[in-house]
Amino acid sequence: MKPFEQFPVPEKKKIRFVLTDIDDTLTVNGRLPAVAYAAMERLQGNHLRVIPITGRPAGWCDHIARMWPVDGLVGENGAFFFRYDRKLRKMQRRYYKTAAQRAADREKLEKLTIEILRKIPGCRVSADQAYREADLAIDYREDIPELPLEDVAEIVRCFEKAGAHAKVSSIHVNGWFGEYDKLIMTKILFAEVYQENLESISRDIIFIGDSPNDLPMFEYFPHSVGVANVLQFKKHLSDKPTWVTQHEGGHGFAEMVDQLLS
Repeated sequence: MKPFEQFPVPEKKKIRFVLTDIDDTLTVNGRLPAVAYAAMERLQGNHLRVIPITGRPAGWCDHIARMWPVDGLVGENGAFFFRYDRKLRKMQRRYYKTAAQRAADREKLEKLTIEILRKIPGCRVSADQAYREADLAIDYREDIPELPLEDVAEIVRCFEKAGAHAKVSSIHVNGWFGEYDKLIMTKILFAEVYQENLESISRDIIFIGDSPNDLPMFEYFPHSVGVANVLQFKKHLSDKPTWVTQHEGGHGFAEMVDQLLS
């Protein structure tokens, strides 16, 4: 991983889209610092599109699409994208699965919840679970004392044994039924909203993240960036981001934006 301050000037001029994780990429200790919000506004002011790619729930994503300086976002690790048209005052919601399929998945996830909570003492269902539509989030360090990595791995095994996909973020283990992830829904968003083939414009895009659930994005994008706290997961990333910031979380994001717009 190379310092982002070495990002080539000719490549800076090509960037049209900034894709970003939220937790511990835009946030610091669970809060969104003013510098990160201002950095998103600066990107939009310079005609770059800002698209969060997050594991956070549908309820949060509806708010973010409306209230933040963003051009849409992917939520629940690829279950959907939301985009708010400010001129028409209309929300576009595009799900990977139908409402009936999501309802059936939730029944299976509710049964799996009981098993995980019984098997791994100390973990909890995420406080934001009530606002989710497609996945189950198990908290291992957000609102509870941090669990050892062995317990986190066991939560992943429980999901996978049940036939679900599981991804570890910096705070949760997210599990869902369905052949999608952050990257797959990002491709759908670009095709349906921007009429762009993601592969053909991948060098026009920067993705910035911080944890193993960002791995599909780190692998795919030539201009992938990790905020400094990604280093804590260095041993768990089969593909590491190309670049890394000096600062952590939202301060690292703002650092990247400062360099990108310089």
